[in-house]
Amino acid sequence: MCSQKRRVSKIIIIFIMFSIIFASVNIFKRSHEEIKKENSAKNEEGWKSDTSPITFDWYVNYPWFTTKWGNNSVSSYVTRKTGVSINFIAPSGNGTEKLNAMIDRESLPDFITINAWDDEYRNIIEEKLALPLEKLAEKYDAYFFKVTDKQKLEWYRENDGEVYCYPNFSLSIRDTKDYKEENPSNQTFLVRKDIYEAIGKPDMRTPEGFLSALEKAKEKFPTVNNQPLIPLGLDEFNDSGNLSLDSILPNFLAIPFEKESEFYDRLTDPEYVRWLKTLRKANELGLLSKDIFGDKRDQMAEKIVNGRYFAMLYQRTDMVEQQLELYNADKDKIYIPVDGPANSKLQEPRLSSDSISGWTVTFISKDCKNPDRAIKFLSYLISEEGNQDLYLGEKGVLWEDVDGKKQFKPEAMDLLNSDRKSFYEKYGAEKTYWMLMDTNLIKKLEAPEPEPLKILKDWTRGKTYNFSIYDHTAPYGDTEEGIAYSKINSKWKNTLKSLLLANSDDKFDKIFDEFLNYREREGYEKIQAYRQKKFEENKKRLNIK
Repeated sequence: MCSQKRRVSKIIIIFIMFSIIFASVNIFKRSHEEIKKENSAKNEEGWKSDTSPITFDWYVNYPWFTTKWGNNSVSSYVTRKTGVSINFIAPSGNGTEKLNAMIDRESLPDFITINAWDDEYRNIIEEKLALPLEKLAEKYDAYFFKVTDKQKLEWYRENDGEVYCYPNFSLSIRDTKDYKEENPSNQTFLVRKDIYEAIGKPDMRTPEGFLSALEKAKEKFPTVNNQPLIPLGLDEFNDSGNLSLDSILPNFLAIPFEKESEFYDRLTDPEYVRWLKTLRKANELGLLSKDIFGDKRDQMAEKIVNGRYFAMLYQRTDMVEQQLELYNADKDKIYIPVDGPANSKLQEPRLSSDSISGWTVTFISKDCKNPDRAIKFLSYLISEEGNQDLYLGEKGVLWEDVDGKKQFKPEAMDLLNSDRKSFYEKYGAEKTYWMLMDTNLIKKLEAPEPEPLKILKDWTRGKTYNFSIYDHTAPYGDTEEGIAYSKINSKWKNTLKSLLLANSDDKFDKIFDEFLNYREREGYEKIQAYRQKKFEENKKRLNIK
């Protein structure tokens, strides 16, 4: 009888133990989402919990970014509000070399902002140089989960389940579907208004019309301000090619990224080759200046403000200050958008808008001295409040409510529309500190643009597309495909120049064929297979069939 009781007791004890274990397992099985929601309900803006003075080092991987913190209205206001000051660091030359030097010295700054499309983005993650943002948020600041976009977090989620960075000017797929007309492209074909009108406003969509217009412009206006007219301006040539020719031109030609669900080789598209040959012919006719092969952004800005280009295949936001300066000097000498190079069917261009990848991504580095304050400040910058503070500054100082809309005060608005450089230096508002600005949040705050900028933006409306599913499909790093892709890109940079400088179409064909053979030898087939795989993964990730 006693033995029976002992057996029953053991069974009861075992049952209780299993019940406890089962309950514990169920607790641990609770999803991250449930925990996040629970924490978010308990916690609001984490940055408010500590506004004592602190300074973060923040590396921005662009030589042209020379903006400081603390010497203008907006940054001073944010520091008073949050306690945070920033010591910005930018490379004086090659950004990759500067970043690698910091990595080698094991002295990474607290924050790192780099181009979302650069190999360094992947290297930082793979070398474990950044802290996982969600883990920091779960530990220090649940507000992060309230202000971040779930689709963007999922887009940047790595195979280990972590998210290490957050993008700026990022647009999710649903955003573009809802706001296609409201999300203009940055890609434009521009001509100088007075010269274009003087030569009869020619149609420049065909190769014949394009070349004829360049010839007439050069013939009628050989010099501008006692300097030679540059018939065509392009973005700068860099280590992988040229943005104007590699991205903007194919989009103007409406060349697809895929055909029958297969990743398409845009480089060999007949329409693209036809227009590269047109530019080769332009050079043969003396219509391509040597300057376009060597000029960097600063040199181009100087030539734009002097009106030296007749036509430009260019990003409109890269010449805002120069456009305003031209407008203030002579309204007839500004640049205006017109229908540029088109395919043989004269189809409308398919220009890129902001994609989910954004322009840049920002990390909190593994060497961050105060990760608790860093994640709280990051959440603040991502939030609607942070976007407004950096865009508009302090209420009553820079902006006021007018009929329910937040807008800059008249004196600030006048300076913004007349001398943007001085506006940025004095106020630090609008897009001075762009590192974590959100496309949709900023849209609510944007002031009506002056006419010379508005015409550039409005021309692109309705022509924009979200190409997110093709983002981050290029191989990288020291993988077989990554090494091959890097070598082919480097080869293309020099090949592209040679194609434009070829003295005949036969020579062009020979150079182009040599390049195509080179890339086949280097493993182009494997690169395409890699891109197809990534393309398929992107479709699943973004729930696109």
